[in-house]
Amino acid sequence: MKTQESMENYLETIYVLDKKTGYVRSVDVATELGFSKPSISNAMKKLKAEGYVEIEDKGRIVLTEKGKAVAEGTYERHCVISHWLMHIGVSKETALEDACRMEHIISEETFERMKAHHNKWHEIYPEAKDVE
Repeated sequence: MKTQESMENYLETIYVLDKKTGYVRSVDVATELGFSKPSISNAMKKLKAEGYVEIEDKGRIVLTEKGKAVAEGTYERHCVISHWLMHIGVSKETALEDACRMEHIISEETFERMKAHHNKWHEIYPEAKDVE
């Protein structure tokens, strides 16, 4: 893959689309990310070669255990960071945009502290709604 960030974005997108629809194809990823179908096709070939996805006969993209682990970690960072930013007063739109960039560069130490704060917040305020 070209960069770790792009790989994580592709895997996270596949993960989220699969949670929503249960069936993901290259065209779905292209539509979601706003990329061309040939670009997505090339990326999926690389992800498959690196063991992150399997492509079934009818074009369905399925995350391998390795791919799912990366996707879930990226998605968790996205959710925690965006929630944390909204809790401190950042608008939802900006928080979601910023989380998309921050999720790839944040240190494990900082993320774990943000996650602990996020979890404590939800213990204190269980009525707080999660945003995906």
